[in-house]
Parts: sequence; C-alpha cells; structure tokens
Amino acid sequence: MKVVGDGPEVVVVTTAEAKRSAPERGLTRLVGAYNEKLFLAEHHMEKNWVGAAHSHPHEQIVYVIAGHLRVTCAGKTFDVRAGDSFLVRGGVEHQASAVEASHVIDVFTPCRNDYV
Repeated sequence: MKVVGDGPEVVVVTTAEAKRSAPERGLTRLVGAYNEKLFLAEHHMEKNWVGAAHSHPHEQIVYVIAGHLRVTCAGKTFDVRAGDSFLVRGGVEHQASAVEASHVIDVFTPCRNDYV
C-alpha cells in the first residue's frame, strides 16, 4: 500500500502489491485500498463454495462482478448475479454460497483490521 503525497489523502494499492490469502477452501481474497474508515476487498469464489454463516460489526456492501451467489441474510435467502449489489448492516448474520464461480468486490466500514 502506498500513500500518495504528504498525507493520507490518497492511498494506492496495485494488483501486484495486494495482500492475497485463502481464508477458506474455495475462497481467495485480495486486499485493496483502505484507511481507518473504509476497506476494500476482492473475493473470488469457486463454484460450489459454501461460506460459513457469520456476523461482524462492520457495514458491508457487496458488488457482484461475475458469477452467481445465493445469500442468506437475516433469515431471508436471495440470489445475486453479475451487476447486482447488496448491503448487510453490522451485526446481521449472513452466509453466501457460489452457485457458479464468482467474483465480488466488498466494501466495509469501518476498516476490517482482521483482514489486514
């Protein structure tokens, strides 16, 4: 991660610099730009990946770049595909599974220090 200029006004993370991890089988994560208030992550899910149900205090917006996910959030299940987005409030249990290989962008507030 590179701060541009004298202060933290601009933060740039190139693909080559992005922290990569595989937190679950079938899921890969790239950490994008972040500061104390915002955090960006890119996730790739293999077909048939099933994520663990979980909650966190962070607000989360998900944008589906490609693929098809089935999401259960607050007891309701819905499908999202390329071009769709959804928001999960902090503290709400949610779970996703990949009906097809999928690629998403997640934005969290505040920062996901546990991903850094």
